[in-house]
Amino acid sequence: MKGLLEHIGIEPGRLHFSWISSAESTKFVEVAQAAAKEVEELGPAERLVKVRAEVA
Repeated sequence: MKGLLEHIGIEPGRLHFSWISSAESTKFVEVAQAAAKEVEELGPAERLVKVRAEVA
């Protein structure tokens, strides 16, 4: 999947997979915080940001 993302121009760091049981709430919090931090560090995905057309 990460190779496909790179091919279409999306940084692989924007996608996170983790197997977490419903009994592992602490692990869920840790994984979610780590994923959010990594995506924040990457900044906006310039390829996915829509640009408004200027009206004359």
